[in-house]
Amino acid sequence: MAAGSSWWAGRMAAAFGAPFLWIVCLIYFIQGFRSFVWTAVSYQMKDMMKLSPSASQFLMSVAFFPWSIKPIYGIVSDCIPIKQRKRVPYLIISSGLSLFPWLVIGMSEHLRSSSNFFTLMLVVQNLGSAMADVVIDAMIAEAVRSAGSEFAGDLQSLSWSSMAVGGIFGSLLGGYALSNLPLYTVYIIFSALPLFQLVSCIFVEESPKGIKNMVDNAAHDHANDHNIDSTCAGEGSSEPLKYVGTRRRKGAHKKRKRRSLSKRSEALEKHDKSINARPYLSLKSAFFSLCTAFKQPAILRPMAWFFISNAAIPNISTVMFYYQTEVLHLEASFLGTARVIGWFSLMLGTYIYNRYLKHKKLRNILMFAHVGLAIITVLDILLVSGLHIQYGIADKYMVLWGSALADAINQFKMMPFLILSGQLCPPGIEGTLFALFMSINNLSSTLGSFLGAALTSALNISSVQFDNLALSLAVQLIGTLLPIGFLFLIPREVTGLTS
Repeated sequence: MAAGSSWWAGRMAAAFGAPFLWIVCLIYFIQGFRSFVWTAVSYQMKDMMKLSPSASQFLMSVAFFPWSIKPIYGIVSDCIPIKQRKRVPYLIISSGLSLFPWLVIGMSEHLRSSSNFFTLMLVVQNLGSAMADVVIDAMIAEAVRSAGSEFAGDLQSLSWSSMAVGGIFGSLLGGYALSNLPLYTVYIIFSALPLFQLVSCIFVEESPKGIKNMVDNAAHDHANDHNIDSTCAGEGSSEPLKYVGTRRRKGAHKKRKRRSLSKRSEALEKHDKSINARPYLSLKSAFFSLCTAFKQPAILRPMAWFFISNAAIPNISTVMFYYQTEVLHLEASFLGTARVIGWFSLMLGTYIYNRYLKHKKLRNILMFAHVGLAIITVLDILLVSGLHIQYGIADKYMVLWGSALADAINQFKMMPFLILSGQLCPPGIEGTLFALFMSINNLSSTLGSFLGAALTSALNISSVQFDNLALSLAVQLIGTLLPIGFLFLIPREVTGLTS
């Protein structure tokens, strides 16, 4: 087992280079570790700013809006290089944007007490995180395309594993930190990770090391083959004619391979120079191609369903956080433990999907997912109404099981979305269009959060008044079942593999 892991790690390092693999792992680890600090943000709004649940829900929705415009970052990084470099400068910029807000709100009590300034800093921080996410995804796509199809799943597996590990550690340590440290200390501690990311980005090359070595070796081998063939064809050669002919055929075959690789490298260089010379023309062209591709019914209809499936459900997670801490009196350490279980169930959901569901019809998978999410909402209604108490079930177990089941079932919906998005992308604009698909998912979730904030405000739910919380959950239940009626937008013959 250890030998196999060592061989895999050596193979990956040879293909992509250790610095590139390090920055991939680090960025995705930080994405998962964000749970360490975002629970502190929720407590900041509730306890320090004394905001109502609806106000906190609204500000959270605003703070996460930068994740809804990810294609803009992709198009800009694709079409406007900085000093002849397409990706790494934007990684450095995004790292700085992620670092700055946590330092500011961690060091200034006056500034972090202002809800407007605090939200602005959260927007900037999410802007940096979303930009880093887009850029590193583009670098992964380019690296896999250049290294070969045998590496297709390796980098994706590495990135998702890193994020899961970060999420588990972030949730565990976050609960402990909130129970033992002031909130501002949590912000300052977390800022060390974006700082570390910023320093690491400085040492990352634009192209993975292994791919550059492939091109260099191709040129070197091409020169050696040319010398060997010249020697074999010389007048004074003492080798048999048949052997010489064999060497020539082998040499010619190698030449064709090296020439093809060299031509591809030259084409990439010419393309980069063209982009450098005409960045804004490239921006216009990329935007036009994006719009043209998205208008195709095969792309538009499935994406419309996924948009409806998120936007129709009012997200009242912030309200539930208030209820769990103010009424049920659940501690931060317990909520961190619940998130850890959520991360493990997310991985379990991925396994169940790949093992049992991926060959099923996609319509059936999505219907099953929404029925399951509706059942989770019913469990929340039971929790709020207190009906579980007469059966001897503690509040903590209801919260734990609800968190675990919700994350697992959500994967039954997210996995086919990712697979379908990847296969719908036409050649040439894969990265930008995939970022658009993810933005549709994020934007619809943001609209669901705004809808939840409006619902909470309309029902007069506050930090001390939760009489109408069960009613808001009933509305959420209806919204969860509503997308089932629009499943006709998903092609009938498509399976979980979208093949």
